Amino acid sequence: MEHGETERVVVDYLAEHMEIEHSAINLKSNLFNDLGMDSIDALDMIAALEERLNIEFEDDELKHIRTVEDVVVFVESTLGRKSGA
Repeated sequence: MEHGETERVVVDYLAEHMEIEHSAINLKSNLFNDLGMDSIDALDMIAALEERLNIEFEDDELKHIRTVEDVVVFVESTLGRKSGA
């Protein structure tokens, strides 16, 4: 999955589930302060991404995710490890 595609998947999820316009979401958007997520929303997003992309987030890695970019980078690095890249 290429960077733009990963970003699209994450932004599409946020737009749909947080009811936010796509144009209001960018890589630097803070999931909590800017997009209004709470811990339950974050866990729901993680579960949805894990299922859709067939990846697994590790609990210790989750505490470092604050922005849309953090999610995109984590997903891409996890997919890279999974494919052996």
